[in-house]
Amino acid sequence: MKSIPVVSKTQSTIHAFQKACDASSGAFVPVILGTHEETIAYFNYELPEIKIIDFGDSLIDAQALMDSVHDDPWLLFGGIIAIVNDHGSKVALEKQRDPNIALVLMRKEFEANAARVLRILSRNAQFLFNRGMQQQMNTNETGTFTSDNDPTDILFYCNLITSYLYNTNRINEDGRSAVQGALMELLLNALEHGNCKISYEEKTAWLSKGKNMLDLIAIKASQSEVSRRKVYISYDISNARTRISVRDDGEGFDWRERMEGELKPGLHGMGIKLAESFVSKIAYNEKGNEASFEIPNLRNVTNSIPAIMKEQPILTFEDKQLVCRENEPTNHLFYIRSGKFAVYVQRKLVTVLTPNDIFIGEMSFLLNDRRSATIISIGPGTLVKIPKMEFIALIRAYPHYGVFLSRLLAQRLARQSTQTVQIRNEFTKVKEELESIRAPGL
Repeated sequence: MKSIPVVSKTQSTIHAFQKACDASSGAFVPVILGTHEETIAYFNYELPEIKIIDFGDSLIDAQALMDSVHDDPWLLFGGIIAIVNDHGSKVALEKQRDPNIALVLMRKEFEANAARVLRILSRNAQFLFNRGMQQQMNTNETGTFTSDNDPTDILFYCNLITSYLYNTNRINEDGRSAVQGALMELLLNALEHGNCKISYEEKTAWLSKGKNMLDLIAIKASQSEVSRRKVYISYDISNARTRISVRDDGEGFDWRERMEGELKPGLHGMGIKLAESFVSKIAYNEKGNEASFEIPNLRNVTNSIPAIMKEQPILTFEDKQLVCRENEPTNHLFYIRSGKFAVYVQRKLVTVLTPNDIFIGEMSFLLNDRRSATIISIGPGTLVKIPKMEFIALIRAYPHYGVFLSRLLAQRLARQSTQTVQIRNEFTKVKEELESIRAPGL
Protein backbone atom coordinates (compact mmCIF):
# COMPACT_ATOMS: atom_id res chain seq x y z
CA MET A 1 0.00 0.00 0.00
CA LYS A 2 1.44 3.34 -1.09
CA SER A 3 0.21 6.78 -0.09
CA ILE A 4 0.04 9.27 -2.97
CA PRO A 5 -0.28 12.96 -1.99
CA VAL A 6 -2.69 15.03 -4.11
CA VAL A 7 -2.31 18.79 -3.69
CA SER A 8 -5.62 20.14 -4.96
CA LYS A 9 -8.91 21.68 -3.84
CA THR A 10 -10.79 20.93 -7.06
CA GLN A 11 -13.44 18.42 -6.07
CA SER A 12 -13.81 16.76 -9.48
CA THR A 13 -10.07 16.05 -9.56
CA ILE A 14 -10.01 14.78 -5.98
CA HIS A 15 -13.06 12.60 -6.60
CA ALA A 16 -11.57 11.09 -9.78
CA PHE A 17 -8.34 10.16 -8.02
CA GLN A 18 -10.11 8.80 -4.94
CA LYS A 19 -12.28 6.65 -7.21
CA ALA A 20 -9.19 5.34 -9.01
CA CYS A 21 -7.50 4.54 -5.67
CA ASP A 22 -10.63 2.70 -4.47
CA ALA A 23 -10.49 0.58 -7.62
CA SER A 24 -6.85 -0.34 -6.89
CA SER A 25 -7.99 -2.68 -4.08
CA GLY A 26 -5.97 -0.83 -1.48
CA ALA A 27 -2.70 -0.69 -3.43
CA PHE A 28 -2.81 3.12 -3.31
CA VAL A 29 -4.24 5.50 -0.75
CA PRO A 30 -4.83 9.16 -1.61
CA VAL A 31 -3.63 11.83 0.81
CA ILE A 32 -5.49 15.05 0.05
CA LEU A 33 -3.51 18.19 0.87
CA GLY A 34 -4.68 21.78 0.57
CA THR A 35 -2.50 24.26 2.43
CA HIS A 36 1.12 25.06 1.68
CA GLU A 37 2.20 24.33 5.26
CA GLU A 38 0.67 20.85 5.49
CA THR A 39 1.94 19.98 2.02
CA ILE A 40 5.55 20.92 2.80
CA ALA A 41 5.33 19.09 6.14
CA TYR A 42 4.08 15.96 4.36
CA PHE A 43 6.75 16.18 1.67
CA ASN A 44 9.50 16.65 4.27
CA TYR A 45 8.50 13.84 6.61
CA GLU A 46 7.06 11.25 4.23
CA LEU A 47 9.51 11.93 1.35
CA PRO A 48 7.04 10.66 -1.28
CA GLU A 49 8.53 9.52 -4.57
CA ILE A 50 5.33 10.46 -6.43
CA LYS A 51 3.49 13.74 -5.88
CA ILE A 52 0.42 15.07 -7.71
CA ILE A 53 0.25 18.87 -7.78
CA ASP A 54 -2.66 20.85 -9.23
CA PHE A 55 -1.10 23.78 -11.11
CA GLY A 56 -4.51 24.74 -12.48
CA ASP A 57 -6.21 25.26 -9.12
CA SER A 58 -6.11 28.98 -8.23
CA LEU A 59 -6.38 28.07 -4.53
CA ILE A 60 -3.09 26.12 -4.70
CA ASP A 61 0.19 28.02 -4.88
CA ALA A 62 1.91 25.42 -7.04
CA GLN A 63 4.84 27.69 -7.82
CA ALA A 64 5.59 28.12 -4.12
CA LEU A 65 5.64 24.33 -3.76
CA MET A 66 8.00 24.03 -6.71
CA ASP A 67 10.21 26.72 -5.18
CA SER A 68 10.45 24.59 -2.04
CA VAL A 69 11.43 21.58 -4.13
CA HIS A 70 14.01 23.64 -6.01
CA ASP A 71 15.39 25.06 -2.75
CA ASP A 72 16.20 21.56 -1.57
CA PRO A 73 16.26 19.25 -4.61
CA TRP A 74 18.61 16.90 -2.78
CA LEU A 75 15.75 15.77 -0.55
CA LEU A 76 12.56 16.62 -2.46
CA PHE A 77 13.58 15.43 -5.93
CA GLY A 78 11.39 14.28 -8.78
CA GLY A 79 8.23 12.31 -9.28
CA ILE A 80 5.73 15.16 -9.78
CA ILE A 81 2.59 14.64 -11.87
CA ALA A 82 1.36 18.14 -12.75
CA ILE A 83 -2.27 18.99 -13.51
CA VAL A 84 -3.12 22.04 -15.66
CA ASN A 85 -6.35 23.45 -17.04
CA ASP A 86 -5.67 23.75 -20.77
CA HIS A 87 -3.33 22.81 -23.60
CA GLY A 88 -1.54 26.16 -23.55
CA SER A 89 -0.67 25.77 -19.88
CA LYS A 90 0.50 22.23 -20.56
CA VAL A 91 2.85 23.33 -23.33
CA ALA A 92 4.18 26.22 -21.21
CA LEU A 93 4.92 23.95 -18.25
CA GLU A 94 6.56 21.28 -20.41
CA LYS A 95 8.78 23.95 -22.00
CA GLN A 96 10.22 24.70 -18.56
CA ARG A 97 11.80 21.22 -18.72
CA ASP A 98 11.74 20.89 -14.95
CA PRO A 99 13.55 17.63 -14.09
CA ASN A 100 11.23 17.10 -11.13
CA ILE A 101 8.10 16.86 -13.30
CA ALA A 102 7.51 13.37 -14.71
CA LEU A 103 4.23 14.12 -16.50
CA VAL A 104 1.96 17.07 -17.30
CA LEU A 105 -1.74 16.35 -17.84
CA MET A 106 -4.68 18.60 -18.56
CA ARG A 107 -7.40 18.29 -15.95
CA LYS A 108 -9.77 16.42 -18.25
CA GLU A 109 -6.93 14.04 -19.17
CA PHE A 110 -6.06 13.40 -15.55
CA GLU A 111 -9.63 12.86 -14.43
CA ALA A 112 -10.31 10.52 -17.36
CA ASN A 113 -7.03 8.64 -16.97
CA ALA A 114 -6.48 8.57 -13.19
CA ALA A 115 -6.94 4.80 -13.14
CA ARG A 116 -4.48 4.47 -16.05
CA VAL A 117 -1.88 6.54 -14.17
CA LEU A 118 -2.28 4.32 -11.12
CA ARG A 119 -1.91 1.19 -13.25
CA ILE A 120 1.38 2.54 -14.55
CA LEU A 121 2.52 3.25 -11.00
CA SER A 122 1.41 -0.18 -9.85
CA ARG A 123 3.13 -2.05 -12.69
CA ASN A 124 6.39 -0.26 -12.03
CA ALA A 125 6.34 0.12 -8.25
CA GLN A 126 9.86 -1.24 -7.73
CA PHE A 127 11.37 1.22 -10.21
CA LEU A 128 9.40 4.14 -8.81
CA PHE A 129 9.54 3.53 -5.09
CA ASN A 130 13.08 2.17 -4.65
CA ARG A 131 15.03 4.87 -6.43
CA GLY A 132 18.76 4.35 -6.30
CA MET A 133 18.77 1.27 -4.06
CA GLN A 134 20.08 -1.00 -6.82
CA GLN A 135 22.73 1.60 -7.63
CA GLN A 136 23.92 1.57 -4.03
CA MET A 137 24.04 -2.24 -4.12
CA ASN A 138 26.23 -2.19 -7.26
CA THR A 139 23.83 -4.42 -9.21
CA ASN A 140 22.29 -3.93 -12.63
CA GLU A 141 18.80 -2.50 -12.84
CA THR A 142 16.90 -4.23 -15.63
CA GLY A 143 13.27 -4.30 -16.61
CA THR A 144 10.64 -3.63 -19.24
CA PHE A 145 7.78 -1.14 -19.34
CA THR A 146 4.80 -2.19 -21.44
CA SER A 147 2.87 0.75 -22.88
CA ASP A 148 -0.50 0.92 -24.58
CA ASN A 149 -0.87 2.84 -27.81
CA ASP A 150 -1.46 6.08 -25.99
CA PRO A 151 0.78 9.16 -26.28
CA THR A 152 0.15 9.91 -22.60
CA ASP A 153 1.65 6.56 -21.62
CA ILE A 154 4.79 6.90 -23.72
CA LEU A 155 5.35 10.47 -22.54
CA PHE A 156 5.08 9.29 -18.93
CA TYR A 157 7.58 6.49 -19.45
CA CYS A 158 9.96 8.74 -21.36
CA ASN A 159 9.96 11.33 -18.56
CA LEU A 160 10.10 8.63 -15.90
CA ILE A 161 13.27 7.04 -17.29
CA THR A 162 15.10 10.27 -18.03
CA SER A 163 14.20 11.80 -14.66
CA TYR A 164 15.36 8.64 -12.90
CA LEU A 165 18.74 8.70 -14.66
CA TYR A 166 19.07 12.41 -13.88
CA ASN A 167 18.08 12.11 -10.22
CA THR A 168 20.45 9.19 -9.60
CA ASN A 169 23.40 11.10 -11.09
CA ARG A 170 23.76 8.88 -14.18
CA ILE A 171 23.33 11.82 -16.56
CA ASN A 172 23.60 15.61 -16.30
CA GLU A 173 21.19 18.19 -17.72
CA ASP A 174 22.62 17.92 -21.25
CA GLY A 175 22.47 14.14 -21.06
CA ARG A 176 18.89 14.30 -19.87
CA SER A 177 17.87 16.37 -22.87
CA ALA A 178 19.69 14.00 -25.25
CA VAL A 179 18.19 10.81 -23.80
CA GLN A 180 14.73 12.35 -23.64
CA GLY A 181 14.92 13.53 -27.25
CA ALA A 182 16.17 10.20 -28.62
CA LEU A 183 13.78 8.07 -26.56
CA MET A 184 10.74 10.18 -27.44
CA GLU A 185 11.49 9.99 -31.16
CA LEU A 186 11.85 6.20 -31.00
CA LEU A 187 8.65 5.84 -28.99
CA LEU A 188 6.66 8.01 -31.39
CA ASN A 189 7.95 5.99 -34.34
CA ALA A 190 7.00 2.74 -32.60
CA LEU A 191 3.52 4.07 -31.85
CA GLU A 192 2.71 5.82 -35.13
CA HIS A 193 4.45 3.75 -37.78
CA GLY A 194 4.96 0.44 -35.98
CA ASN A 195 1.73 -0.34 -34.17
CA CYS A 196 -0.71 2.07 -35.83
CA LYS A 197 0.76 1.46 -39.32
CA ILE A 198 0.49 5.13 -40.29
CA SER A 199 2.42 5.47 -43.54
CA TYR A 200 4.57 8.41 -44.52
CA GLU A 201 2.02 9.44 -47.16
CA GLU A 202 -0.94 9.13 -44.79
CA LYS A 203 0.76 11.26 -42.16
CA THR A 204 1.71 13.87 -44.76
CA ALA A 205 -1.88 14.13 -46.02
CA TRP A 206 -3.21 14.42 -42.46
CA LEU A 207 -0.77 17.13 -41.38
CA SER A 208 -1.21 19.04 -44.65
CA LYS A 209 -4.85 19.58 -43.68
CA GLY A 210 -3.76 21.12 -40.38
CA LYS A 211 -5.04 18.17 -38.34
CA ASN A 212 -3.60 16.97 -35.03
CA MET A 213 -1.65 13.70 -35.12
CA LEU A 214 -3.09 12.72 -31.74
CA ASP A 215 -6.51 12.45 -33.37
CA LEU A 216 -5.20 10.13 -36.09
CA ILE A 217 -3.42 7.98 -33.51
CA ALA A 218 -6.65 7.74 -31.48
CA ILE A 219 -8.57 6.63 -34.57
CA LYS A 220 -6.02 3.96 -35.42
CA ALA A 221 -5.60 2.77 -31.83
CA SER A 222 -9.36 2.17 -31.53
CA GLN A 223 -9.18 -0.56 -34.21
CA SER A 224 -9.29 -4.02 -32.66
CA GLU A 225 -6.15 -5.23 -34.45
CA VAL A 226 -4.12 -2.22 -33.32
CA SER A 227 -5.49 -2.10 -29.77
CA ARG A 228 -3.88 -5.45 -29.00
CA ARG A 229 -0.42 -4.19 -29.88
CA LYS A 230 1.99 -2.79 -27.29
CA VAL A 231 5.17 -0.74 -27.10
CA TYR A 232 7.94 -2.29 -24.99
CA ILE A 233 10.62 -0.14 -23.35
CA SER A 234 13.51 -2.14 -21.90
CA TYR A 235 16.27 -0.71 -19.74
CA ASP A 236 19.55 -2.15 -18.50
CA ILE A 237 21.29 0.25 -16.12
CA SER A 238 24.69 -0.52 -14.61
CA ASN A 239 27.09 1.78 -12.82
CA ALA A 240 29.03 2.29 -16.06
CA ARG A 241 26.36 2.61 -18.75
CA THR A 242 22.66 2.67 -19.59
CA ARG A 243 21.12 0.73 -22.47
CA ILE A 244 17.55 1.45 -23.60
CA SER A 245 15.55 -0.46 -26.23
CA VAL A 246 12.17 0.29 -27.80
CA ARG A 247 10.20 -2.46 -29.56
CA ASP A 248 6.74 -2.48 -31.14
CA ASP A 249 4.41 -5.21 -32.42
CA GLY A 250 4.49 -3.88 -35.98
CA GLU A 251 5.92 -5.37 -39.14
CA GLY A 252 9.15 -3.37 -39.02
CA PHE A 253 10.67 -1.20 -41.75
CA ASP A 254 13.77 -0.83 -43.93
CA TRP A 255 15.81 1.18 -41.47
CA ARG A 256 18.96 1.04 -43.61
CA GLU A 257 17.29 3.01 -46.37
CA ARG A 258 15.98 5.61 -43.93
CA MET A 259 19.32 6.00 -42.19
CA GLU A 260 21.11 6.65 -45.47
CA GLY A 261 18.80 9.54 -46.33
CA GLU A 262 19.55 13.18 -45.60
CA LEU A 263 18.01 15.15 -42.77
CA LYS A 264 15.63 17.54 -44.54
CA PRO A 265 13.17 19.90 -42.85
CA GLY A 266 9.51 19.25 -43.52
CA LEU A 267 6.20 18.34 -41.93
CA HIS A 268 7.72 15.11 -40.63
CA GLY A 269 10.03 12.26 -41.63
CA MET A 270 13.00 13.41 -39.56
CA GLY A 271 12.41 11.26 -36.48
CA ILE A 272 15.08 8.62 -37.07
CA LYS A 273 17.73 11.16 -37.98
CA LEU A 274 16.76 13.35 -35.04
CA ALA A 275 16.98 10.43 -32.65
CA GLU A 276 20.49 9.60 -33.89
CA SER A 277 21.51 13.26 -33.53
CA PHE A 278 20.76 13.07 -29.78
CA VAL A 279 22.85 9.98 -29.03
CA SER A 280 25.98 8.67 -30.71
CA LYS A 281 24.58 5.49 -32.23
CA ILE A 282 21.21 3.74 -32.59
CA ALA A 283 21.10 0.04 -33.48
CA TYR A 284 18.14 -1.76 -35.08
CA ASN A 285 17.21 -5.42 -35.21
CA GLU A 286 16.99 -7.06 -38.63
CA LYS A 287 13.20 -6.80 -38.79
CA GLY A 288 13.24 -3.10 -37.97
CA ASN A 289 10.72 -3.17 -35.12
CA GLU A 290 13.27 -2.67 -32.33
CA ALA A 291 15.78 0.12 -31.81
CA SER A 292 18.29 0.53 -29.00
CA PHE A 293 20.96 2.94 -27.87
CA GLU A 294 23.57 3.03 -25.13
CA ILE A 295 25.05 5.94 -23.20
CA PRO A 296 27.93 6.07 -20.71
CA ASN A 297 26.89 6.96 -17.19
CA LEU A 298 28.56 9.68 -15.20
CA ARG A 299 30.74 8.16 -12.49
CA ASN A 300 31.32 9.61 -9.04
CA VAL A 301 29.87 12.96 -10.04
CA THR A 302 29.46 15.87 -7.67
CA ASN A 303 26.53 15.60 -5.29
CA SER A 304 24.38 18.68 -4.92
CA ILE A 305 24.78 20.00 -1.38
CA PRO A 306 21.63 19.84 0.77
CA ALA A 307 20.20 23.25 1.58
CA ILE A 308 20.89 22.88 5.29
CA MET A 309 24.57 22.15 4.70
CA LYS A 310 25.50 24.98 2.34
CA GLU A 311 27.05 27.06 5.13
CA GLN A 312 29.44 24.30 6.18
CA PRO A 313 33.10 24.26 5.06
CA ILE A 314 34.10 22.20 2.00
CA LEU A 315 37.34 20.25 2.34
CA THR A 316 39.39 19.42 -0.75
CA PHE A 317 41.53 16.26 -0.92
CA GLU A 318 44.20 15.10 -3.34
CA ASP A 319 45.06 11.49 -4.05
CA LYS A 320 45.92 9.30 -1.01
CA GLN A 321 45.22 11.98 1.58
CA LEU A 322 44.08 10.98 5.07
CA VAL A 323 40.52 11.97 5.97
CA CYS A 324 40.34 10.40 9.43
CA ARG A 325 42.10 7.67 11.36
CA GLU A 326 40.74 4.52 13.02
CA ASN A 327 40.14 4.80 16.81
CA GLU A 328 40.59 8.57 16.94
CA PRO A 329 37.89 10.58 18.79
CA THR A 330 35.11 11.92 16.59
CA ASN A 331 33.03 15.08 16.82
CA HIS A 332 31.95 15.49 13.18
CA LEU A 333 30.87 13.60 10.07
CA PHE A 334 31.41 14.21 6.37
CA TYR A 335 29.00 14.64 3.49
CA ILE A 336 30.52 13.20 0.28
CA ARG A 337 30.33 15.87 -2.39
CA SER A 338 32.66 14.26 -4.93
CA GLY A 339 35.39 11.66 -5.34
CA LYS A 340 36.08 8.18 -3.97
CA PHE A 341 37.31 7.28 -0.49
CA ALA A 342 38.86 3.99 0.66
CA VAL A 343 37.77 2.52 4.02
CA TYR A 344 40.39 0.52 5.93
CA VAL A 345 39.77 -1.49 9.11
CA GLN A 346 42.90 -2.83 10.82
CA ARG A 347 44.83 -1.92 7.66
CA LYS A 348 42.57 -4.03 5.43
CA LEU A 349 40.51 -2.45 2.66
CA VAL A 350 36.84 -3.20 3.34
CA THR A 351 34.99 -0.88 0.93
CA VAL A 352 35.13 2.26 -1.19
CA LEU A 353 32.70 5.12 -0.60
CA THR A 354 31.42 7.46 -3.36
CA PRO A 355 28.79 10.24 -3.52
CA ASN A 356 26.16 7.49 -3.77
CA ASP A 357 26.95 6.60 -0.14
CA ILE A 358 26.25 10.23 0.90
CA PHE A 359 27.99 10.22 4.31
CA ILE A 360 31.29 9.18 5.90
CA GLY A 361 31.42 8.44 9.61
CA GLU A 362 27.72 8.69 10.44
CA MET A 363 27.66 5.55 12.60
CA SER A 364 30.47 6.55 14.96
CA PHE A 365 29.12 10.09 14.91
CA LEU A 366 25.63 9.03 16.00
CA LEU A 367 26.93 6.50 18.53
CA ASN A 368 29.31 9.06 20.05
CA ASP A 369 32.14 6.57 19.57
CA ARG A 370 35.64 6.58 18.15
CA ARG A 371 36.28 6.20 14.45
CA SER A 372 35.74 2.60 13.38
CA ALA A 373 37.88 2.91 10.23
CA THR A 374 40.63 4.85 8.51
CA ILE A 375 39.47 6.82 5.45
CA ILE A 376 41.85 7.74 2.62
CA SER A 377 40.98 9.58 -0.59
CA ILE A 378 41.35 7.85 -3.95
CA GLY A 379 42.15 10.60 -6.40
CA PRO A 380 40.78 14.12 -5.90
CA GLY A 381 37.59 14.64 -3.91
CA THR A 382 35.63 17.04 -1.77
CA LEU A 383 33.80 16.59 1.53
CA VAL A 384 31.50 18.84 3.53
CA LYS A 385 32.64 18.76 7.16
CA ILE A 386 29.75 18.92 9.61
CA PRO A 387 30.60 19.38 13.32
CA LYS A 388 28.45 17.42 15.74
CA MET A 389 26.84 20.42 17.44
CA GLU A 390 26.12 22.02 14.06
CA PHE A 391 24.49 18.84 12.81
CA ILE A 392 22.37 18.48 15.93
CA ALA A 393 21.24 22.08 15.52
CA LEU A 394 20.41 21.42 11.87
CA ILE A 395 18.35 18.36 12.78
CA ARG A 396 16.48 20.37 15.40
CA ALA A 397 15.75 23.10 12.87
CA TYR A 398 14.97 20.65 10.05
CA PRO A 399 13.86 17.42 11.75
CA HIS A 400 12.85 15.83 8.43
CA TYR A 401 16.56 15.40 7.73
CA GLY A 402 16.69 13.16 10.75
CA VAL A 403 13.96 11.05 9.17
CA PHE A 404 15.97 10.85 5.96
CA LEU A 405 19.15 9.87 7.81
CA SER A 406 17.22 7.11 9.62
CA ARG A 407 15.99 5.80 6.27
CA LEU A 408 19.49 5.93 4.86
CA LEU A 409 20.87 3.90 7.77
CA ALA A 410 17.99 1.42 7.44
CA GLN A 411 18.83 0.98 3.74
CA ARG A 412 22.48 0.34 4.57
CA LEU A 413 21.49 -2.17 7.24
CA ALA A 414 19.23 -3.94 4.72
CA ARG A 415 22.07 -3.99 2.20
CA GLN A 416 24.49 -5.41 4.76
CA SER A 417 21.91 -8.01 5.79
CA THR A 418 21.51 -9.07 2.16
CA GLN A 419 25.27 -9.36 1.77
CA THR A 420 25.50 -11.38 5.01
CA VAL A 421 22.84 -13.80 3.76
CA GLN A 422 24.68 -14.17 0.45
CA ILE A 423 27.97 -14.90 2.22
CA ARG A 424 26.25 -17.37 4.54
CA ASN A 425 24.65 -19.18 1.59
CA GLU A 426 27.99 -19.37 -0.20
CA PHE A 427 29.63 -20.73 2.94
CA THR A 428 26.90 -23.37 3.35
CA LYS A 429 27.25 -24.38 -0.30
CA VAL A 430 31.03 -24.79 -0.01
CA LYS A 431 30.64 -26.69 3.27
CA GLU A 432 28.15 -29.12 1.69
CA GLU A 433 30.46 -29.66 -1.29
CA LEU A 434 33.39 -30.44 1.01
CA GLU A 435 31.30 -32.86 3.06
CA SER A 436 30.13 -34.66 -0.08
CA ILE A 437 33.76 -35.07 -1.17
CA ARG A 438 34.79 -36.53 2.21
CA ALA A 439 31.76 -38.78 2.58
CA PRO A 440 32.91 -41.72 0.35
CA GLY A 441 36.09 -42.19 2.35
CA LEU A 442 34.41 -42.36 5.75
